[in-house]
Amino acid sequence: MTTELKIGTRGSPLALAQAEIVRALAVASGMVAADATEIVIIKTSGDRIQDRSLADIGGKGLFVKEIEEALSDGRIDIAVHSLKDLPAWMPEGLGLAAVLKRADPRDALLSPIADSIAALPQGACIGTSGPRRKALLLSLRPDLKIVDFRGNVGTRLAKLAAGEVDGTMLAVAGIVRLGLTVEHHPLDPAEMLPAACQGAIGLEIRLDDERMLALCDAINDPVSAIAVTAERAFLAELDGSCRTPIGALATVDGGQVALDGLVARPDGTALIRMQSVASVDDAARLGRELGLAIKVEMPLDFFAAAELGG
Repeated sequence: MTTELKIGTRGSPLALAQAEIVRALAVASGMVAADATEIVIIKTSGDRIQDRSLADIGGKGLFVKEIEEALSDGRIDIAVHSLKDLPAWMPEGLGLAAVLKRADPRDALLSPIADSIAALPQGACIGTSGPRRKALLLSLRPDLKIVDFRGNVGTRLAKLAAGEVDGTMLAVAGIVRLGLTVEHHPLDPAEMLPAACQGAIGLEIRLDDERMLALCDAINDPVSAIAVTAERAFLAELDGSCRTPIGALATVDGGQVALDGLVARPDGTALIRMQSVASVDDAARLGRELGLAIKVEMPLDFFAAAELGG
């Protein structure tokens, strides 16, 4: 039994709920006692800066930078991440050691006036800070007005209730993990492909920490890990920036993993979407090859618009 477990996380309600899930699984594994665990809240640059878009201040990596620093210098033993916020590349000596059982990966529409994207009135105003959601919304409904909408779930719901927008979008997983009873309408991935790794919680550790390697092995969900492996390899191959609208969703069925991936222009005027299937043992290769196949199909001006490297 490990003698102590310091779990590092952001301080948002959703991040804390996810850290509690990790704590419960660690205790249930029998490898750590409940009174030997501590949740360490780390304020990140992404949390501190709320008046500018993520693209303008450095991207989603700002939600993990300070947490990874605390992990590297030993202030925490394990870092809990919403995997859609974890960059494809991690600092030397750190690694993704476990993926918890994935929750519903879909996006949801929250609106007092519509239960689907198609039902939104002409010119409706939708609040979202995500380039992927913005691009896919505009590809479906070019008439919509999209406004930047940063903040945690509670902040966005408050803005919606105040009538600042006609609707917003949240991950179904976040709504469920927070126990919210707010009315929401899950969207079919066929029209709104989720972000890579949406709904997945990842555990990052120091790769030389044998205690944490053993703990992560005990609580890892192999099926979710396979799906995440494919999606993260796809993201890494595209080398997408925080401005790049990229969607990816892998599903595992028996010994096979199927991957659906896309890249869109930020204004939604064009997108490239492909699917492929491989053995679960080849999940990483599947992601890389699908990403490469999409890059091959992208004209040079598409690269410039989507801010991808050639």
